[in-house]
Amino acid sequence: MRTKLIYPLLFAVLLIANAAHSQQIKKEITATLRPYVLTEAALAMTEKPITITTESCSRSAGGKHDFYSEGDYWWPNPKSPDSPYVQRDGLTNPQNFVAHRLAMIRFSRLMGALASAYKLTGDNKYVKQASKHLNAWFINPETMMNPNLLYSQAIKGVATGRGIGVIDAIQLMEVVKGTEAMQTSSALSKQTLEGVKAWFSKYLTWVTTHKYGVDEMNAKNNHGTCWTMQVACFAKFTNNAELLSFCRNRYKTVLLPEQMAADGSFPLELKRTKPYGYSIFDLDAMCTICQLLSTATDNLWKFETPDGRSINKGIAFLYPYLKDKNAWPYPHDVMYWDEWPAAQPSLVFGALEANNTDWLKAWVALNHAPTNAEIIRNLPVRHPLIWLN
Repeated sequence: MRTKLIYPLLFAVLLIANAAHSQQIKKEITATLRPYVLTEAALAMTEKPITITTESCSRSAGGKHDFYSEGDYWWPNPKSPDSPYVQRDGLTNPQNFVAHRLAMIRFSRLMGALASAYKLTGDNKYVKQASKHLNAWFINPETMMNPNLLYSQAIKGVATGRGIGVIDAIQLMEVVKGTEAMQTSSALSKQTLEGVKAWFSKYLTWVTTHKYGVDEMNAKNNHGTCWTMQVACFAKFTNNAELLSFCRNRYKTVLLPEQMAADGSFPLELKRTKPYGYSIFDLDAMCTICQLLSTATDNLWKFETPDGRSINKGIAFLYPYLKDKNAWPYPHDVMYWDEWPAAQPSLVFGALEANNTDWLKAWVALNHAPTNAEIIRNLPVRHPLIWLN
């Protein structure tokens, strides 16, 4: 009889202890981010909306309201400058058109900062400022972006757009998470909120039915991960239960078992010319999927394949090299080796879910305000506060 009473009591004590530890980790996360957030939000309060309609490129096959970008690793053919571009994997062409991508990243950073500051302070001034940007990008007919990526990552003389370009939309995830963080505020009008949700509903229809979206979904490496990550984020925002279920299943049956090796590494990323950066990027994306989709009854953080592959194994594999990249046993990246890592979301999300203080300490010590454009671009989760449940 006494044994029957002891086990439930021990279980209850463990639950309370874990909850207390988790709260302490959240406090440390908040304390770490607060000065960065408030400084960034103060600047964001002075910024006016800049959408894709501000700049255009003569090489785009789309119109004023169509997002356009060019494949990073494609260059003019030195033997014939007027011929189609040729690929130089891992080497970014600085002459490619990136204005729309930069505008979207700027939008994402502003929204993340404003929403994080609102979460910290409850001050509606941040919501009012964010509303200006939301209306400009998604509602105002003069400045809005069309809800598709038909002309993303084009290649001169080869393609007017590609499925691989769908990855550019991961920059809109913090726009969505920021809107979610502010949606109960009286300063965010019902009309604006409904307009933003309608835009993302249309985008979800496009990205799940158009050939480009389907191609990206079926990509075997980080591109397939990022398709699932963005669809999960936007589906949660628009209450699309069918897509949420689809994304959970895809993580369990496709992404994790097909991309992760038994030791927690990502072999397809390790084969690239930037194995370190791509490994970090894919792990961050998978961790973000777990953060987005985990529920009380279906916790992806706890999920393991029959042969033992799990997201925690992935973090455990990369953690030593995030803490000390000089220990990295694989080739160095051909570009941006010196700039990685930053304060990676895999560490902060993983630390919170696993109550792992070592991962948290590593995250605290890393760079929370990177300035390199390529690092910023490949760090779509820049404001963890708006991602925490």
